[in-house]
Amino acid sequence: MSNTIGRIASARPARRAHPERRHRNLRRRGFANTAVALAILAVLLFPLYWMINISLQPSRDLLRIPPELFPFDATLHAYGNALSAEGHALLVSLVISVGTAALSLVIAIPTAFAMAQLRLRLSRPILFALLVAQLVPSIIMANALFKIMAKFDLLNTVLALILADSTLAVPFAVLILRAFMISVPRELVESAYVDGATRLRTLRSIVVPVSRNAIITAGLFSFLFAWGDFLFGLTLTTTHAVTPITVGLYSFIGAYATDWNGVMATGVLASIPAAVLLVVAQRYVAAGVTGGAVKE
Repeated sequence: MSNTIGRIASARPARRAHPERRHRNLRRRGFANTAVALAILAVLLFPLYWMINISLQPSRDLLRIPPELFPFDATLHAYGNALSAEGHALLVSLVISVGTAALSLVIAIPTAFAMAQLRLRLSRPILFALLVAQLVPSIIMANALFKIMAKFDLLNTVLALILADSTLAVPFAVLILRAFMISVPRELVESAYVDGATRLRTLRSIVVPVSRNAIITAGLFSFLFAWGDFLFGLTLTTTHAVTPITVGLYSFIGAYATDWNGVMATGVLASIPAAVLLVVAQRYVAAGVTGGAVKE
């Protein structure tokens, strides 16, 4: 009997050590995964760091071999040159992007509401057409839009670029908003009808506040579509009066091929609005993208 008790007692520490060993293995695996993730992140972010590094270095330091990994003699001279050369293009892109986001939401919100809540018979054909519109190559749309804008004398105008960018932003915004508005309970909408609210009042007072995250997501992506557009900006502008920052950066590289710190400074300035918006609206974007993941 005593031998049996002794064997049981000697076996207990081994059983206690098993969870501890598993915990140590999980911690080691977690550290390994974190190290791999940090390494991948460093590789992905290195071009951004190098762009900032080059933009802060004086022109004479760019001739060193190997180049400096850190801007020890940092200067903002390149940013002054970039603002003086491309400040107007930055302002034009900002106006175009904000206008595209506003126009896309004005069109997409009621369209998505009609497709999601009013159960229109043409909802599925319209949805299919929107999906097909996303597959049309941009170069084909640019050529067609050039002829249309030239016919209505809209070339080299901000309105032409807003309308062109909206052709890409509106279908995407409708798809995002429709997927979210389907999840809005129909009882909530029908109760507003019972209280005497019109469809427009229901959309404005009930559906829009509930769909805030999806609206912010759609507006943000519409802004980014317009901000990063190059093809429409290059096709629909033939003068420097209305030039978005993407086309301006392209021209800047061609005119100042040796001024790489100025080119990199222009790239940094062009990245700031998009980066700020993504950081500020990050939690809304995550909620807006996943909020419509429901089964119809």
